[in-house]
Amino acid sequence: MESNLTDMRTVYGKTLIELGKSNHRIVVIGADTTNSLKISQFGKIFKNRFFNVGIAEANLVSIAAGLANAGKIVFAGTYAIFVPGRCVDQIRNAIAYPSRCNQKGLNVKLVVSHGGISVGADGGSHQQLEDIAIMRTIPNMKVLIPADSVSVSELTRIMSEKYGPFYMRMARPKTHTIHHTSQKFLLGKGIIVNDGSDCTIAACGITVKMALDAARLLKKDGISCQVIDMFSIKPLDNDILEKSARKTGFIITCEEHNVIAGFGSAVCETISNTYPVPIKRIGINDSFGESARDSEMTLLFKKHKLTPEDIANNVREIRR
Repeated sequence: MESNLTDMRTVYGKTLIELGKSNHRIVVIGADTTNSLKISQFGKIFKNRFFNVGIAEANLVSIAAGLANAGKIVFAGTYAIFVPGRCVDQIRNAIAYPSRCNQKGLNVKLVVSHGGISVGADGGSHQQLEDIAIMRTIPNMKVLIPADSVSVSELTRIMSEKYGPFYMRMARPKTHTIHHTSQKFLLGKGIIVNDGSDCTIAACGITVKMALDAARLLKKDGISCQVIDMFSIKPLDNDILEKSARKTGFIITCEEHNVIAGFGSAVCETISNTYPVPIKRIGINDSFGESARDSEMTLLFKKHKLTPEDIANNVREIRR
């Protein structure tokens, strides 16, 4: 239903304002995309705690590090293709590597939008498909991929309360509401959004909705699917994955990201050490994205075999 669609960026901006009212240490930094990320309103309310550095992403990260060194809680971001795309060196060496007051990393929250192929007509040059791989390999960095606006709001609050560097990737299009506002989110803990016994579908970001739709298709075939929202990529909920593997016998992973070194790879790494079962990774198969208007987005997902029907077909093939 259209009324069930909400914009992650709008909720993010509103949540920052709420947090800013009660915590004067929170500062926000943008890089010429502040209107798009819906954070410019924060600057109108808290003029001394908002900075737009322009198209200078490496500088954005360095300024964020300096403010964090001064004791601030820094929310900084732009589009995912630019952060981390243009400034991995600064993220690694200025944010994740330093220690302040014997704590690992600096208190910087990198929150970006426009990840994956759902960016639209901007095309392959602006469709970030490598960020999970990049960010989860950086020590001290925590990586979050929310599935809906409820997740964005709660995870933003968690980041404001927990010390250390975070990376959170939001989607560009409006998303369906997956979680109730009463849902509790814990760092490093997945959420079972559909219980089942015949297979496990572990997903992150907008693919959680696709996984739920696939589970509904499979239910018609008498196949019961357990769907897990793995919003916390790092730290990863190894326990829920092992329990689900033991329960269902195999795992399908879904992500709007290259299948190489992404979320699915993280699942393979932990399951191979705990309870090895067959795992099928669904995502972008080592290719760049391409331009697609919003009205053509379904076609783009079909091309990359990242639709509920494709997910369901993969489950059927493994069960044969």
